[in-house]
Amino acid sequence: MATVQHSIEVDVPVSTAYNQWTQFETFPEFMKGVAAVEQIDETSLQFRTDIAGVRREYFAQITEQTPDRKIAWVSTDKPRNAGTVTFEPLGAERARVNVELEWEPEGLMEKAGSAVGADSRQVTADLGRFKEFIESRGIETGEWRSSVARGEVEDTTGGPYIQPGR
Repeated sequence: MATVQHSIEVDVPVSTAYNQWTQFETFPEFMKGVAAVEQIDETSLQFRTDIAGVRREYFAQITEQTPDRKIAWVSTDKPRNAGTVTFEPLGAERARVNVELEWEPEGLMEKAGSAVGADSRQVTADLGRFKEFIESRGIETGEWRSSVARGEVEDTTGGPYIQPGR
């Protein structure tokens, strides 16, 4: 498994950064290789990616989610990947976003790209675009504030899940 870890500081409150990250369907706006994300239910996502001409589609399960602190997921099919995003307050109007990704490169091109650090550069660039996206807006596009543990929703204080656009 390849592992990538990066952090970025953003000039918005921790809750704003976290809330935006819960809006998975906006990922294509700041993640270059993500073509689309469909949130199927509270904890299930379908990703379509296009990275260096390699198109993939896979499902992921949110395994843990704690408002303003953490979101973790794992793919439920190939390509195998998992990740964790944590959020740290750095004052009232500043936060650090930490991303850790694990993935299993498939094929010669992905293995070579990982070996030369292409995946690390992509995560760094995506975080830079996230910073620009959230700071230019100043507010999140939406929020979901419930907690998830072991893939199950524990706290519904965020209200019922309503799929965007429906």
